[in-house]
This record gives sequence, C-alpha cells and structure tokens, in this order.
Amino acid sequence: MDIPKLTTNDGLILPQIGFGTYKLNGALGVNAITSALSNHYRLLDTAFNYENEGAVGQAVKRSEVERSQIIVSSKLPGRHHHYQEALNTIQESLYRAGLDYYDLYLIHWPNPKEDLYVQAWQALITAQQMGLVRSIGVSNFLPEHIDRLIDETGVTPAVNQIELHPYFSEAPLREYDQAHQIVTLAWSPLGRASSMLQDPVIQGIANDVGRSVGQVILRWETQLGVLPIPKAAHVSRQRENLNVFDFELSPAQMQTITNLDRPDGRLDNQDPAEYEEF
Repeated sequence: MDIPKLTTNDGLILPQIGFGTYKLNGALGVNAITSALSNHYRLLDTAFNYENEGAVGQAVKRSEVERSQIIVSSKLPGRHHHYQEALNTIQESLYRAGLDYYDLYLIHWPNPKEDLYVQAWQALITAQQMGLVRSIGVSNFLPEHIDRLIDETGVTPAVNQIELHPYFSEAPLREYDQAHQIVTLAWSPLGRASSMLQDPVIQGIANDVGRSVGQVILRWETQLGVLPIPKAAHVSRQRENLNVFDFELSPAQMQTITNLDRPDGRLDNQDPAEYEEF
C-alpha cells in the first residue's frame, strides 16, 4: 500500500495516517493493534494515561512486521512534568511496553496553570540524548506554549498532536505548525463518529466521490497536510480508514468541509489554555 510520508524537522519519517489505540486495552486491544499492523498501519499512538502501553508493546512483539518499520509514539502525563519525574516516567513507559526505545514521545497537555511544561520538555530533550526516544514533540500545545519551549531550550517540537476534525479545523494552529516545520497530527479525526458520520454535507460529498463519510473526512485531513490518527477495532474499518490515498477532493469540496468549522467545535471543551489533565 502506497502511503505518503511526512518528514519531521528532526528527520523522522512518518506515514501520513496512523492508528489510535485509546481504549484498546488487554487481550482484545492486543488483537486489534496486531490486526492494524497486519493491515499496513505503521504508526501506533498510545499514552501513559491510556494504560495500554503494554498492549501496544505486545502487539509489536507479536506482529510479523519488523520493529524498525513501526513508529511507536507515547505521551507524558501532566502529573509527572517535574524534570526527574518526567525522565523516570519515560523509562517506565518503555518498561511497560517492553521496548528499547520510542520513536516519538510527546508531552500530553501543557497544563499551563502548573507551569511545569518547560521542565517536562527539558526532560524529553535529555531522553532523546540518552537514546530512550528518537523524536520528541507535544500534544495540545498552543503557539504561546511552543514559542516558550523554543525560546527557553532552543529545541522545536517535531510534531504537535491536536484535536482536529471538520467541526474544529484549527486553521491558525495548523498555519503556525507549518511555519515552524512542525507536523500536525489529528486526534479524534472523525470527531464524535456517531454524529459526524451522519453529517449531511459530508454525506453528499461522499456520495459524489463514491466513498464513505469517514474516508472523505480522512482524505480532507491528509489534503490539508495533517496526519490523522483514527482508531478502529474492526478489520473492515481499519482497512477502510487507510484506503484514502487513491482519490482526491476538489478545492470546492475541501472548502465545503472546512466551512463546517464551529467556534464551539471542540468535543469536550478542552481548551489547552485552560484545560489540565493529570
């Protein structure tokens, strides 16, 4: 399967679609993640707070795909932003997964009221220097947070993973990331699937191009230059979500979807300027 690649500012090559693992836990999670690898996914996204790093690591071990061909990404929780705690947590992440290194490691949320995210970033820089992680980035960071990281450490994140879907298209933040050569990853790329997959505007475009609504949304994101990370437990949906690179949306169709953006489009009102997760 010919999946386009994106290259980060520190040289990590990423497939332009990944596999989300949130709530894929235990044996059922291992089976779903192993299936995703069999279906040509090569980027697995997890987090310390997902409590499934072990399942992801087990799937990597069971898979016939070589470890060197798999990008495994995890995230640091807010309760461990202090420098030494962050370093310890990264190592615990690796022990949980049974891996020698992570390809990508992110700060999960900036938690600005705690004001420790620069310490956490310094720990990620150290972890990269130690060989524990190959590339480092952030999740849910706003421009002012990233500016501070760059100003105080001189190191620019490789990626910024953010909430992004047709109801919340994040144009200013995408433009900021692009200007700083930061790859934008999209979590919840299909929004609340139960409602967004029923959107009549997107359904009309899907009918026109002969694809599912989910495929149209993921294609919209990849044409924006974003790397979506959809989750799917079932084999058929895994394959469908990955099969989005053999058609193209017109500029008018792209704009129609972008116009669905809403001021209150966030799924759970998780504004990184205020929201904190520990």
